Amino acid sequence: MPSFSRPPSTEEELEEVLTQPTPGTIEAMRDLGGDLMILGAGGKMGPTMAALAVRSIAAAGKKHRVICVSRFGASSKKHVETLHGIGAETISADLLERDSLAKLPDVPNIMYLAGMKFGTEGAPSMTWAMNVFVPAIVAERFTKARIVALSTGNVYPFVPVRSGGATEEVTPGPIGDYANSCLGRERMFEYMATRHGTKSVLVRLNYANDLRYGVLLDIANKVKAQQPIDLAMGYANSIWQGDANAVCLRSFPLAANPAAYLNLTGPELVSIRDLALRVAKGLGLPAPTFVGKESENALLNNAAKCHTLFGKPDMSIDTLIDWTIHWVKVGGATLNKPSHFEVRDGKF
Repeated sequence: MPSFSRPPSTEEELEEVLTQPTPGTIEAMRDLGGDLMILGAGGKMGPTMAALAVRSIAAAGKKHRVICVSRFGASSKKHVETLHGIGAETISADLLERDSLAKLPDVPNIMYLAGMKFGTEGAPSMTWAMNVFVPAIVAERFTKARIVALSTGNVYPFVPVRSGGATEEVTPGPIGDYANSCLGRERMFEYMATRHGTKSVLVRLNYANDLRYGVLLDIANKVKAQQPIDLAMGYANSIWQGDANAVCLRSFPLAANPAAYLNLTGPELVSIRDLALRVAKGLGLPAPTFVGKESENALLNNAAKCHTLFGKPDMSIDTLIDWTIHWVKVGGATLNKPSHFEVRDGKF
């Protein structure tokens, strides 16, 4: 189990704890049965997931390859060097191109992380291409692989705050181009699973945090800048990215035909008001200004099934909040990718 005895102060320390193997990930990689390819490995979760997989495979005494696929342009040189440094392989490919997909190696396990969220409002057609067309041709290309595909809780409708969040049985009710295209992504994996017998599991995540991005950092940065806190989306879910990565890597046995679903988040309901007040106190700042009031419903995810299967997250929400406060205090690096959890009209 990763050590959470003290908060990290540098990116090196952060990535060390993010990628520490757990008994669960070691067992999962021992039973993987072959190589792992991560599509969309250049995003927020890809690098640390790759590192966790490599370290867990080594701890399991296996020799499986971890192959990271992304566009990896000129600006990604350091990124590629980091992945090579941890023992992963990299392939530069454009997933929008069938020819690029055809050249990728055949592997028994695909982790699908590709997608587009931000900029949807200005480029809806590209969003649909990335979130619907790419999943279709990926699933068409890798019909014999087990696929764990990252999705989002945005496919659900808003639910009453007191409901405990949407379970996997709740009928999707996406709002806006992004959320609808994410449901389209799921439908493509479902269709290909039915047509070709491919085994897939769709993991609906809300919201990962690794200190450099996430809901908690969004609020902490607003508090630090003494900006008003919008309470329209008064509650949110949150999970440590290390725990999210671990669940994804452990989910291959859940892949099924028809495709299976798994909600992924922490067990707690985070009050934005309470979080902002706690952060202000931790940073030694005045109480923030709030705008509006909490709505009776929100975009909430119930991950009870996940917790039954894999246990509750190793990192508690209290520790994650304390670490976020510390990260902001020491001026830790950020990815400058706000979660936009507060958006209620589906426009990103």
